[in-house]
Amino acid sequence: MGSASVPHRLAVTLTHPSPNFGERRGGQRPELVVLHYTAMASCAEALERLCDPVAEVSAHYLIDCDGTVLSLVAEEFRAWHAGAGVWGGRGDVNSRSIGIELANPGAQPFSARQMAALEALLRGILSRWSLPPHAVIGHSDMAPDRKADPGPRFDWRRLALAGLSVWPEPAEPGDLAADLVAFGYPDLPMETLLAAFRLRFRPWATGPLDATDRALASDLARRFPVDVITPQA
Repeated sequence: MGSASVPHRLAVTLTHPSPNFGERRGGQRPELVVLHYTAMASCAEALERLCDPVAEVSAHYLIDCDGTVLSLVAEEFRAWHAGAGVWGGRGDVNSRSIGIELANPGAQPFSARQMAALEALLRGILSRWSLPPHAVIGHSDMAPDRKADPGPRFDWRRLALAGLSVWPEPAEPGDLAADLVAFGYPDLPMETLLAAFRLRFRPWATGPLDATDRALASDLARRFPVDVITPQA
């Protein structure tokens, strides 16, 4: 990766360096931030796994429930957190994203301190890499047929109100599948896309596709099309 692609001041101190990283392929730079939960009993357990060379997984950051932020991989390098997911019609999300793991077993609320630490971290990342709020996605967004994190207990609307993610407003209903693909979701069966969309934006919703789903998806496609995420180098 050429030096021109790296912000002048990353201001990152690796507190717990992980050996699980590499160069970003093809000179790519971060254009997404992917949020995960650890699905493990404790932050210490998650940290051990993310730094274990045998596990071959990592993230750039791990945030404990008390708000402690642990940096594992420098932002200019490729961490191994996104697997085989797709966003905006493109794979190798690891080479074009920054991964943040939140210590949470998956079924409990995220603490106020953890969310505040995440917000502060996101502000820095989005500023350093000149990224818009809709560059922040969940693991479940890019791999909706395999992943559910950060899950239904995660407060996406709080991030949106802080300008660190997005939240849809009702618009003229359209074709849900087409609109979600325009927003960035993989081109998958409508049922899979509906489940992933509701997990993030309507976790309380049940039953078949309805007009509200279609109206909100239409707004996402209209205001936040994926083709405007990529920052200029």
